[in-house]
Amino acid sequence: MSERTVKGHEDEVNGVAYSPDSKTLASASYDKTVKLWRTDNGSLISTLKGHEDVVVGVAYSPDGKTLASASWDNTVKLWRTDNGSLISTLKGHDSEVYEVAYSPDGKTLASASWDKTVKLWRTDNGNLIPTLTDHEYPVNGVVYSPNGKTLASASYDKTVKLWRTDNGNLISTLKGHENAVFGVAYSPDGKTLASASGDHTVKLWRTDNGSLISTLTGHEYPVNGVAYSPDGKTLASASWDKTVKLWRTDNGSLISTLTGHKDGVYGVAYSPDGKILASASEDKTVKLWRTDNGSLISTLKGHEAAVNGVAYSPDGKTLASASRDKTVKLWRTDNGSLISTLKGHEAAVVGVAYNPAGNIIASASDDKTVKLWRTDNGSLISTLKSHEYGVNGVAYSPDGKTLASASWDKTVKLWNFDLNNLLARGCTWLHDYLHNPNNGMKLDDPDRHICDDVHGN
Repeated sequence: MSERTVKGHEDEVNGVAYSPDSKTLASASYDKTVKLWRTDNGSLISTLKGHEDVVVGVAYSPDGKTLASASWDNTVKLWRTDNGSLISTLKGHDSEVYEVAYSPDGKTLASASWDKTVKLWRTDNGNLIPTLTDHEYPVNGVVYSPNGKTLASASYDKTVKLWRTDNGNLISTLKGHENAVFGVAYSPDGKTLASASGDHTVKLWRTDNGSLISTLTGHEYPVNGVAYSPDGKTLASASWDKTVKLWRTDNGSLISTLTGHKDGVYGVAYSPDGKILASASEDKTVKLWRTDNGSLISTLKGHEAAVNGVAYSPDGKTLASASRDKTVKLWRTDNGSLISTLKGHEAAVVGVAYNPAGNIIASASDDKTVKLWRTDNGSLISTLKSHEYGVNGVAYSPDGKTLASASWDKTVKLWNFDLNNLLARGCTWLHDYLHNPNNGMKLDDPDRHICDDVHGN
């Protein structure tokens, strides 16, 4: 194998990246520049100047037309690769940017920074992917429409808001509840939205125009959560009155009331085949019910505090439960046995969601974070930090590329997960630098441990 050395930088080279067609190589350097080289003969094509500090990382867009560079000047720059001209400078990080990565479709760019955040940018206009901020009080839950084009959020401000997922614009605000809205769910066809409220009711709304279809009454206390059956013919509601109610969706009539919990019920989830309903309760248990006759199948015990939410895996073989005991538990649905307990959150876990592939679980916690876990072995993948207060709920988009999180900080945040290992990779790269006392940099002890809770470091 032949070897070639290309020379031209005036200081250390921190990173390199090949263009998609392998004809060009980009290099990032301490000399504050990016250089583009021909790979066939090693000749210099151009030098990209503009950063005011060290350039640490570079990445090509999938089509090879754009190059992104990450710098210690707190910015990301986008460059045209045909002539080396600067397209735009992305500003938003509060500290050094260490790595950048494009999504496979090239529409999103992720940047990892010393400010402990990963930011997602739209590549067409350089805008940050939106944080949805229009609720007046904490947001309790979020759910994607079946086609992934709309997101619904439920809030203590007594409203449900519908948002476009492509640009974060507000579509409509559904008003009518007389108390906080705790949960929302889309019908399988996406035409109807159900909302659960502290006013003891469930409301059904048309999603095309936001008009109210009907109000389901019967619970004696606040309704904490709702879920549609896979065929859309039945709706389940969970309430503080210790019951779960099943409703016909065509006319809003009550089918049955499931009794057995010894305290309030927080959440419900249907199995993928619709034959079993799981309910999570303040009584520290999860109960599994037959949906055809409402009979109790089994009670899953093991949590040491209230169970706040439940979710089925896409194949229906596993159930995840989120608890105030700071853990997530995974259960076999065929026999109710405990598979594993996921530990790592520092406060109550409020909600859980499986990605569509079923290989990752997202958990939302009062510790202000969302954690991603592998389902095969229960190991922690990464911890998402950005919310200023507790996170109340999480939901994956139908294609699994985006995760939405709802928080007490009144916001909904969207996370792109074509790139969910970016921060972990960045911290792995920095490991020796952070933990080497002889690296010549004066770092306070807390700074050396900035990546300690990022899995993969």
